[in-house]
Amino acid sequence: MFSRIYSNSSLSLLIFLSASAWGLYWVPLRTIEQAGMAGSWSIVLVNACPLIVLFPLLAQNLKGLKVHPVPMTCAGFMIGAAFTLYANSLVETTVIRATLLFYLSPIWSTILGVIWLSECLTKARIVSIFVAIVGLFLLLLDLNNLESPKLNIGDLFGFLSGIFWAIGAVIINRWPNAPTLPLTTIVYVATTIISILFAIFIYQDSIPDIDIIKDSFFIAAIWSIIILLPCFWIIFRVSQLLFPGRVGILMMSEVIVAIVSATILVPNETMLFSQWLGAGAILLAGVIEVLFGYNKRENIPE
Repeated sequence: MFSRIYSNSSLSLLIFLSASAWGLYWVPLRTIEQAGMAGSWSIVLVNACPLIVLFPLLAQNLKGLKVHPVPMTCAGFMIGAAFTLYANSLVETTVIRATLLFYLSPIWSTILGVIWLSECLTKARIVSIFVAIVGLFLLLLDLNNLESPKLNIGDLFGFLSGIFWAIGAVIINRWPNAPTLPLTTIVYVATTIISILFAIFIYQDSIPDIDIIKDSFFIAAIWSIIILLPCFWIIFRVSQLLFPGRVGILMMSEVIVAIVSATILVPNETMLFSQWLGAGAILLAGVIEVLFGYNKRENIPE
């Protein structure tokens, strides 16, 4: 429907703004945690709230679950795992590092595309992978300990989140006609379940008191239902219509917003010059991949 109503330029603006909003995903997580709820349970609350809206909508369109049910479920759980890992990364490490480590995902998508979708491994793609690896090393480098890059659990979560997102994205690319509403619902069900498992078995945090849940619910609902959920749906839908290279470039607005907002609001989250070079290398690798990694032509009018 979008392709008949909106031009290529309008769709580009939609995905740019939607990705920008996700650059602030860390704000409600940190806000709820500072209000007294364990970080692991703040992730559960923020990710579970959209189900209040998604379940009734899906109940009116259950036939959508019959379209590619197996790949859609697999993609949903892969992206749900990516959500959970990314959210925990935002809580455990700096916002900037978490976001940049997640945005290694174009590189993993390239590798999976070559292996699974028989895409070409061009010189540009080899260069992008090399640049990304150099950027990863610089980002995690601790000048006080040059023997090995410094990696904490939050960095590991961010790194893995990009891999799981890439797996889900490749599945969606393989079955592009999967309906958006059921897929989005599966994603949020998956991330809620996995987040609960993280909270109970990995962090072993006690279930929050009902009063803390009530106090935090408004913030979680506003951010997750009114702001982030529509943006997530737009990203999914527009990604099925626009040239993947353009989508990849436009979605980097999330990185910009995350870096700028964290720098302003969390001034103690600083990085060394070498780490900023690593950040630039990771972004450059993504640009190289999305500009030169596809040969498909866009078919939506300007």
